[in-house]
Amino acid sequence: MLIAIDIGNTNIKIGIFDGATIVAHWRILTERGKLADEYAVLLHNLLALAGIDRRDINGCVMSCVVPPLTTQFKQVCENYLGIAPLMVGPRVPSGLRFDVESPDEMGSDRIANSLAATRMYGTPVIAIAFGTATTFDVVVDDVYIGGCIAPGLGISSDALFSLAARLYQVELVRPPAVIARNTMHHMQAGVIIGYTGLVEGIVSRMHAELGQTCPVVVTGGLADVIAKETPVITAVEPNLTLNGLRMIYLHNRPDHGA
Repeated sequence: MLIAIDIGNTNIKIGIFDGATIVAHWRILTERGKLADEYAVLLHNLLALAGIDRRDINGCVMSCVVPPLTTQFKQVCENYLGIAPLMVGPRVPSGLRFDVESPDEMGSDRIANSLAATRMYGTPVIAIAFGTATTFDVVVDDVYIGGCIAPGLGISSDALFSLAARLYQVELVRPPAVIARNTMHHMQAGVIIGYTGLVEGIVSRMHAELGQTCPVVVTGGLADVIAKETPVITAVEPNLTLNGLRMIYLHNRPDHGA
């Protein structure tokens, strides 16, 4: 089996693959101060709850955009699982080529998302990840040609709630109407419908620059919320990043039966 770990600024996603099938997956809070031994205990408990023997895991692939945690999780994999992880980055072969000014600045999670979207939906394709930031990535003929980054839905709404003295935090769900009739629904309309407009606007302009429409694949914690509001989204893939990491692992170690 293969363990794929995607370490993001807000959450850490962990998936266990048996071949191409994900048999267990978890999302945990990113805690920069947590020690390798503490993460090892947490991973041990998650595997035990899923009935997975860590000795059955014989491959590991990792993406990390939080540099302090790279060393911690390498230690977890090497000391607890006995496996040296494949660390994904722009210089690790993925099957994609990069036609951008600074390939070395590419986030490893965005590489994984782009590859998975390409292999699952063909090209051209737009992959959107709703995380701490919302990232848009475009691939044409297995060439990553660029994208954009917007403030994430969560941090955008948190800024509104924390900086406006008379507003309070609300659940990020669709309001009954855009012309809302109370403060809670006012904020939900502005945040959810407003952010949907951001997504639609960027996708529309990307389609115009491509000269054609194409599949739009989304992932991330709030992907479902936005996908329900707009027809421009083709599919929601909750495990897009983990699947991309698995594909990169197999691209580099094709003889490994993970």
